[in-house]
Amino acid sequence: MREHPLRLMIVDDHPVVRDGLRGMFEGLSDIEVVAEAGDGHEALAMADSARPDVVLMDLRMPGLDGVGAIRRLRADRPEIRVIVLTTYDSDEDVSRALAHGVVGYLLKDAPREDLHRAVRTAAQDRPMIAPSITSKLLGLREQVEPSPRELEVLRLVAAGAGNKEIARRLLISETTVKTHLRHVFGKLGVDNRAAAVVTAMKRGLI
Repeated sequence: MREHPLRLMIVDDHPVVRDGLRGMFEGLSDIEVVAEAGDGHEALAMADSARPDVVLMDLRMPGLDGVGAIRRLRADRPEIRVIVLTTYDSDEDVSRALAHGVVGYLLKDAPREDLHRAVRTAAQDRPMIAPSITSKLLGLREQVEPSPRELEVLRLVAAGAGNKEIARRLLISETTVKTHLRHVFGKLGVDNRAAAVVTAMKRGLI
């Protein structure tokens, strides 16, 4: 059991939101709000002096946004656990935030009890992700992972084979090869063969 309350920093560019969040943690014996910041630069400047255990971080802020601040915090003070608290749950927002090691991702309509629980579990380095975000992650995984057949086609592309040779070697039509490649481009977020190969290699898919 901890001897001292968890130290929490709230980062959001709207003062009324910060006030509301601070109020949600008032009266708790095990969590203390030790700092507030209005943007990413301010959060980084305050992190050393405030020494938070956990940070509640908005994503879209002027100046240095949440993802930029998360990246810097994780590099400079990896012991700090970051929870994203935002109104945004787009694919890009979710992917960018989770890629930089946040331990939680909640939306601003989360109940007070969920916020309390998220801070406590984050301090133990355990994740807490909003159910809607979990569903989105599953969808993203299904969307971005090429099928085994698509990867087979891409490996032949990486080896320098053209569509006609790929079709001959896999006993499929050239139209099917083009369809597989179109699906691969979409799943990897690229628009040409070379970019697909490079991206797949970076991700360890081929």
